[in-house]
Amino acid sequence: MSERLSAVKGMNDLLPPDSARWEWVEATLRSLMHRYGYQNVRTPIVEPTALFVRGLGEVTDIVEKEMYSFEDRLNGDQLTLRPEGTAGVVRAMNEHSFLREGGRRLFYIGPMFRHERPQKGRYRQFHQAGVEVLGFPGPDVDAEIILLLRALWRELGLVEGRDLSLEINSLGQPDERRAHREALIRHLEAHADVLDEDAKRRLHSNPLRVLDTKNPAMQPVVEAAPQLIDFLGEASLAHFNGVKAVLDAAGLAYRVNPRLVRGMDYYNLTVFEWVTDKLGAQGTVCGGGRYDGLIEQLGGKPSPGVGWGLGLERLMLLLEAAQAPVPAAAPDAYAVVPTAASLPRVMPVLEALRAAGVAVVMHAGNTEGQGSMKSQFKRADASGARYALIFGDDELARGEVAVKPLRDAQAAQSLQPLADVAAWAAQLRNA
Repeated sequence: MSERLSAVKGMNDLLPPDSARWEWVEATLRSLMHRYGYQNVRTPIVEPTALFVRGLGEVTDIVEKEMYSFEDRLNGDQLTLRPEGTAGVVRAMNEHSFLREGGRRLFYIGPMFRHERPQKGRYRQFHQAGVEVLGFPGPDVDAEIILLLRALWRELGLVEGRDLSLEINSLGQPDERRAHREALIRHLEAHADVLDEDAKRRLHSNPLRVLDTKNPAMQPVVEAAPQLIDFLGEASLAHFNGVKAVLDAAGLAYRVNPRLVRGMDYYNLTVFEWVTDKLGAQGTVCGGGRYDGLIEQLGGKPSPGVGWGLGLERLMLLLEAAQAPVPAAAPDAYAVVPTAASLPRVMPVLEALRAAGVAVVMHAGNTEGQGSMKSQFKRADASGARYALIFGDDELARGEVAVKPLRDAQAAQSLQPLADVAAWAAQLRNA
């Protein structure tokens, strides 16, 4: 026997019944996006490596340590499995001149790849849902995409303030960040003896990321560091206050976290994270912000943008930890077929039921001597179906099917005509 092969480390299979929860979440996401006026966009999993180097920043952890990059053996192109979704969406908008007719509200759902140490909620192939709103400069869309997330939490049975909390900050504009950066470097240099190796490496290349350290020994230095918000000008403060005003009016609680930064260099003005204390170290479930310079940076005409990325693996863990209710993925009915000879009469009925919107699972593998009525009823019950459709010889001879309720012991079995499926299909679908 050949050696059994396994999945690549950190890249996991998703099997039933767990996949039902994913389908439900994705369907909820798509429905919500439609109601908010967002359109679906799908970009390649593989992009030019230069896209992420230019977009995310050469000294970010993603580019330095985590990207799956390789050379195309046919033409020598440098390629990368996408580590996030924003850069690819912006590239597509630029390439197809998709913003020439005005702003766009877009969303995507798909796999991303980062070479990290696998742990619960953090995998090498992971899945993100994200939104990108391009061409709108005001704080209104910043607030809109945050409130869209609150709507999502509520539809999934999560409660803001209990299961998730919102943190927001403003990174201002490049000149304001430069002034803060100089002050921050001076502060960190004055405490160089406390900095770990990672902080020393970032001190001059990306000092803002030092503030995101999880090293307890560095926390006093981080807490005493200059705050970016003190360097913001009038326009940046007005934008931030505009976001907060909308969130306040919507009754959404938040915490201004002056130390909140994001892992990509392209952010400016509003940044935010939805965090939880139910997942241990993997506390950030969703994060995003404004990136007004990215479109031009990647070769397009100057245009503002804002968006977020939601880690679906972490969301699934949070739903499990919060014991959020998940709708059952059971079929409406299970077809009990005592003999294989009856299939030519049974199959058209099942197809008619499915065409009418009824989810029906047919008992399969029913050759002579197999699939006894007892075993079929066991499978019907295990399927979670609300009804068993019994296509016995006597019922078929009368042109009928017996409909047996499986979840209500008080409900009586009934007989329905095979010739008029539409008349009783709704009973199975709406019960």
